[in-house]
Amino acid sequence: MKKFLVLMIALMVAFIAGCSSKEGEAKEDVGNNGDKIVLDLSIPEPEDAKFGLTATAFKEELETLTDGKMTVKIHGNNSLGGEREVFELMGLGSVDMAIQSAGPMGNWVPEFNIFDLPFLFDNTDHVYSVLDGAIGEELNGKFETATNVKILGWVENGFVATTSNNIINSVEDVKKMKIRVQENEIQIDTWKAYGAEPTPMAWTEVFTGLQQGVIDGHSNSAATIKSSKIYEVQDYVAEIEDRFSAAPISISTATFDRLTEEQQTAILKAAEVAEVKGREFNKQKVEEALEFLQSEGITITSPDKESFKASAESVYTKWAPKLGEELIDKIRNTPY
Repeated sequence: MKKFLVLMIALMVAFIAGCSSKEGEAKEDVGNNGDKIVLDLSIPEPEDAKFGLTATAFKEELETLTDGKMTVKIHGNNSLGGEREVFELMGLGSVDMAIQSAGPMGNWVPEFNIFDLPFLFDNTDHVYSVLDGAIGEELNGKFETATNVKILGWVENGFVATTSNNIINSVEDVKKMKIRVQENEIQIDTWKAYGAEPTPMAWTEVFTGLQQGVIDGHSNSAATIKSSKIYEVQDYVAEIEDRFSAAPISISTATFDRLTEEQQTAILKAAEVAEVKGREFNKQKVEEALEFLQSEGITITSPDKESFKASAESVYTKWAPKLGEELIDKIRNTPY
């Protein structure tokens, strides 16, 4: 039934996107004549958020490089489907492009689940040394083979912070707290290791869950904490930064392969520009969010990370053999 629904959605999106790609022509003719090419690009946020700004930077650069002969139509707020669904639709050639979280990528290439391991990365420079280097190239290739989705570059949601209604200064302060997690085994195991009570919950239910006390806290980027108004129902933000949320700029290989070599080059160059700007956009949004949260009376703390790291060793004992101990060691030893 799920596969049938995905196929039906794919056909509907293909029809809509095909109509928008070229006036009066089928989508599969993209790149074969001189008409203006319009590619649909999915983002999970509003257009004024970081991924929207990144998409706009890509669009503007692509138009400049092609003298206006190529552009993108930005579809915000997951209007073309959820993040996993959009990856699936790109694989089918029904959605052209996306800038969204790497969260679902482990469903096809298990190694991408390394981003859920606690404290694997020292800082943002470390992350991008991995993603921009040989490890990232290898993982990108595996993902393209598995999904028919090509990774053009990497931006980010950044490191996550944890919201709560009690101050968090060390791992002892999260004992018995009901923490919202995604439906992700590593996240669940991590918070269990911290002594908390992880509670899987859909994002759409988080605000109400916090408001009603069903959960005591959750982890997210500072920018999302601001944009989702979590500050209205939580008093504290702890910068534990145990998990990094990466986000690929990606394109359907079906779309990419239909383009001419010149058009493909323009796509690649526009993605390089968007990657640089996208990373800067997230940095700006996080700084703005932290200032805003403080102005709203939110207390922001920098907990003792070593206490959390020590508690998380059991997570590596379980997951390192599954994800690849050699890969984890390579990542930890990647210079930055």
